[in-house]
Amino acid sequence: MKSPKKTGKKNPFGKFIKEKPDRKTRRKKLQGKPTKKKTAQSNSSDSKNPDHQKIRTPNYNSQRLKKLEKRAIPKDTAEKGIRLNRFVANSGICSRREADELIFTGKIQVNDKVCQKPSYRVQLKDEVKYQNKILRREKFVYVLLNKPKDHITTTNDPQGRKTVMNLVRQACDERVFPVGRLDRNTTGVLLLTNDGDLAKKLAHPSSQVTKEYQAELDKPITEEDAEKIQAGLELEDGLIQPDDFFFFGDGRIVGLKLHSGKNRIVRRIFEHLGYEVLKLDRTGFAGLTKKTVLRGKWRYLTEKEVIRLKYMKK
Repeated sequence: MKSPKKTGKKNPFGKFIKEKPDRKTRRKKLQGKPTKKKTAQSNSSDSKNPDHQKIRTPNYNSQRLKKLEKRAIPKDTAEKGIRLNRFVANSGICSRREADELIFTGKIQVNDKVCQKPSYRVQLKDEVKYQNKILRREKFVYVLLNKPKDHITTTNDPQGRKTVMNLVRQACDERVFPVGRLDRNTTGVLLLTNDGDLAKKLAHPSSQVTKEYQAELDKPITEEDAEKIQAGLELEDGLIQPDDFFFFGDGRIVGLKLHSGKNRIVRRIFEHLGYEVLKLDRTGFAGLTKKTVLRGKWRYLTEKEVIRLKYMKK
């Protein structure tokens, strides 16, 4: 397949063919580019050095963000209070499921009395304790990781495999968790946070969150197959149509943008047409990119990025 040159004319897919710089050039550019203070980045060597001091997490304290937090709480929740199991989980000591176990076993006290009802509504005046320590909602943390290969997107793996949590354990003391999933061998942008409401919003299909991918195929894609992808493919679980599709050079490297959150959707698109995806990299998620973040490293979101995510309409 002969690819038209970038001379002002578009290829059959409606997009310009893009020239991809070689890996060494990209690496030199990335390493030589200074990181802004607002997007402080940790060194991935912290996973090798357990004594590495944690970087101070940012405080998102603008009046605009505080108004967003207040607006995110439904009126009925503010009046009736928050469920005890959710309150305990939000304090950062455990997950929601583990919070239920602590409550059922009588290890949680409300106003110096044991409470074994996960559905109990905690009011502002209530004092919740665990092991004689008062529990308070921990501050929200937002971490963007450039995920490398061979790491599982989970908080814990029974088989002892490497997880993304090993890469961000020095980022904060709060219990953050991944928003969505990336396959073990898929690299790229992954957001981790302890903001459950935002995570739920971004993961819900109605939010139509944009995801951008770059894939390397085992053979050049043909014009016919590229047009099929652009027009939409009928897979076993329904129709899938990317918002954008293009390729680099001879057609082995392709890029696409889509809103679907279906499992292994990018790999299944190309498998359906007889291609094998050798490498898959997520270059963007909900407007966030891995720019200035090397593979295996992370940075905190800026306050501006957090506000934009919270303002994102469903």
